[in-house]
Amino acid sequence: MAVDVDTPAAPRRLTLIEAALPIVALVLLVGLSFFLFGDAGAKGPNQVALVLAAMVALVIGRRAGYTSDQLRDAAIASVGTGVSAIFILFAVGALTGAWAMSGTLMAMVYYGLQILSPNYFYMTTALICGIVAFSIGSSWTVAGTIGIGLVGIAINMELSPAVTVGAVISGAYFGDKSSPLSDTANLAAAVGGAELYQHLREVLWTSVPALAITLLIYFFMGSPGDFDASEKLNSIRDTFDVSLVHFLPLVVVIALAALRFPPFTTIMLGALSGALLAVVASPERVIAFAADPDLPAPLALLKGAWLALASGYTSTTGYEAIDMLASRGGMERMLDTIWLIIVALAFGGVVEKAGVIERLIAPVLGAVRSNGGLVAATVGSTVATNAVTADQYIAIVLPGRMFKGAFQQRGLAPVVLSRSLGDSATVTSALIPWNSCGAFMAATLGVSTVAYAPFTFFNVLSPLISVGLAALGVRMLKATAPGPGPK
Repeated sequence: MAVDVDTPAAPRRLTLIEAALPIVALVLLVGLSFFLFGDAGAKGPNQVALVLAAMVALVIGRRAGYTSDQLRDAAIASVGTGVSAIFILFAVGALTGAWAMSGTLMAMVYYGLQILSPNYFYMTTALICGIVAFSIGSSWTVAGTIGIGLVGIAINMELSPAVTVGAVISGAYFGDKSSPLSDTANLAAAVGGAELYQHLREVLWTSVPALAITLLIYFFMGSPGDFDASEKLNSIRDTFDVSLVHFLPLVVVIALAALRFPPFTTIMLGALSGALLAVVASPERVIAFAADPDLPAPLALLKGAWLALASGYTSTTGYEAIDMLASRGGMERMLDTIWLIIVALAFGGVVEKAGVIERLIAPVLGAVRSNGGLVAATVGSTVATNAVTADQYIAIVLPGRMFKGAFQQRGLAPVVLSRSLGDSATVTSALIPWNSCGAFMAATLGVSTVAYAPFTFFNVLSPLISVGLAALGVRMLKATAPGPGPK
């Protein structure tokens, strides 16, 4: 019988050492990048670290019997899953530039300084973001609109931007995790095999305690004492003609999100409405920003608005605090983050194809001896997958698929698995610098992931409470009929 020498052998299973090598390389290289470059690592050194770690994973995959074409295609497919996030980032950059030029951001700061108090600012920030995110089901939309304004208010109140960003993210992810409109909530329910509203009811058992503790912590972190905003308010009035009309772009975004328009469409239309508002309400500012006196006024208006969308707005009022707050945005300023997301997803695609994740999770699954231990293993594996693959959707699907049989074998209801996935994958994605969510939040809100992560109390508490309740046997619901064992 003839043998086809051109047919490659079937890929073999990785050894534990082989599976660990790409992860160890990633941790060491990113750690070295942070040591050498600090927060500036996100502008290039972290990307180089991820590329080098991907090369290690590529070598391991080739040794295991995968072809270069297979690994390349896996990397390309993984990057493809991030295209939506990349376009949302572009839209947020455009929105920020347009809203800075139109005065929408300054209006949010102006009225926020009059309404909010440093005594309860962090708590209120989390609560506002939580309510809006629950209403529209999108943490990214909340962070890219209301979150930016709240960070500006915090800076003017001389409060901590890092804690404010932590509060924005805590509230936004409470809403994202608990809303029936959330794509991650729907995905977790589907992967676990649970009915959506049953999944959401179970998620509240972990979300509500986590949010209550979070709000209490933020309350005690407030800055007691009188706050005199008169000087800052006068500065804003002297430089921007703020009114409630400037909130129209924000109303557009919230209305479109509530109507279930896609996030990119919602945010981009919010950006265009901000640019249009600038042209109508502050044409002199737009023409001055275009800086081209030879152009007729209509073309100068078009150029100024276009430039704000592409490269961001630069304020030149002469008030340092105002100029620092109003000079921001533009698609161009998102390129470092987009580069980070692309290389992180490519790394994740290679390690998933090579079988790294499955090989590392298998011993964990084999060591489980109790229902509580199974939930803990699921949560831990999901967080690790979030870090390795840099994608919250993969972190829901891959561990969910691997642990589903074990939950069935123990007679646990599908909602126990879906709740465990929702409690861990969605919320921890924002805590990892190279994850698409962590990179998005840092780029959008202007504070590095490492700086804000210690203050995202909801995101940290949610998986811990999930594991704690499981260890105590709370809400470990049984399936209505015994499920089959793992195949």
